[in-house]
Amino acid sequence: MPKTILIIDDEEKLRSLLARIIRSEGFEVIEAGDGKTGLKKLEQNEVDIILCDVKLPDGNGVDLILTIRQKHTIPEIILLTAYGNIPDGVKAIKNGAFDYIVKGDDNDKILPLIYRAAEKVELAKRVLQLEKQLGDKYSFEQIVGQSKPILQAIELAKKVAETDTTVLLTGETGTGKEVFAQAIHQSSKRNKQNFVAINCSAFSKDLLESEMFGHKAGAFTGAHKDQKGLFEEANHGTIFLDEIGEMALDLQAKLLRVIEAGELIKIGESKATQVDVRIIAATNRDLQKEIEVGRFRQDLFYRISVFQIQLPALRQRVADIEELSNHFLRVFADKTNKQMRYLSKDCLEALKRHAWNGNIRELKNVIERSVILSEGNEIELQSLPYEFQHTEHQQEVMSAFDLASAEKLHIQKVLNYTGGNKTETSRLLNIALTTLYRKLSEFNIH
Repeated sequence: MPKTILIIDDEEKLRSLLARIIRSEGFEVIEAGDGKTGLKKLEQNEVDIILCDVKLPDGNGVDLILTIRQKHTIPEIILLTAYGNIPDGVKAIKNGAFDYIVKGDDNDKILPLIYRAAEKVELAKRVLQLEKQLGDKYSFEQIVGQSKPILQAIELAKKVAETDTTVLLTGETGTGKEVFAQAIHQSSKRNKQNFVAINCSAFSKDLLESEMFGHKAGAFTGAHKDQKGLFEEANHGTIFLDEIGEMALDLQAKLLRVIEAGELIKIGESKATQVDVRIIAATNRDLQKEIEVGRFRQDLFYRISVFQIQLPALRQRVADIEELSNHFLRVFADKTNKQMRYLSKDCLEALKRHAWNGNIRELKNVIERSVILSEGNEIELQSLPYEFQHTEHQQEVMSAFDLASAEKLHIQKVLNYTGGNKTETSRLLNIALTTLYRKLSEFNIH
């Protein structure tokens, strides 16, 4: 598609000559005789490059650049002047001009300059397209589910995304905490900057400190050169600290300093480095209990839990299992070039009965495995793992002579019915809440 060039110049003969030369190269050309008309043409057309005279009947081209840049980032602006002026040239470049040339003396430079500007515009458009694709991929609209618990979590996340507030995402493993963190970042004013994620449980204490805060060359064996930490990589953006409950206490103190003072000290360095980072933390632990046993700092907890969002377990959103399953089915069918698009009724019922201790991650893995094993256009029950293929009736018959199994099954049913509400579950079971917690622990029900 040919690039569109807007020429703003009050000298009609020169403007027309320039337009003919540029059109002969295959470009689309729009003309304007003053700044006001030029701005109007810019609003009405998708312009890629602007050739603008410095002296206009209604203003100065150098100042016009600032007006244009307030609304438009894509057009590259080349200023034309009858008399070279170094201060004007410097100011034009600072204001966002691509280049500044003298009319007449530099006529042979105009076309090469336009082609270079066109290349830069094309690159900028590609970057914008990639940013849009990235934003679409990690937007809240990509979070699958319409159940009340997940919609409530999304609503809270959307509200906090517009701020710089530190967020704590809580919930069981596999509930989609990193997906929420990405969506919060993409919906924030920091979305043009880096999103950096680190799993605090994946590193030893010393290695985690180095990864987070960086180090100076020679700080320890193997530190051959200076290394920026992830907080520096995320400067002006967002850092996601997954499994923060696994972080050692002395590292928690250093993290607290970053939150409170906006500065960190690299390993082997005494000088502080300033950082401006939005922190989103996540954990599957009960941090209040961790505080009680001395494994987590209370002051840090208050800092990271300014805005807390509890992500629901999959068993609390059974209504979403069909939509999630169909979503993963499409994803993995496309990856494996299969025409599979359906789940059989028996298969779907089995998926809805399952406890899903691994939550969405477990469901995703089950569907991926089933797509690999299945043929045709439908996933059948026999493609699911062995434990899914027994009906609830069969499970009850198998455990009929085992009182503990029957009790566990009954508690699980009631817990599923109440959506994980333990107070309501204990009421329906007619047992004390403390007794229910003891049995949940005994039967390893999460």
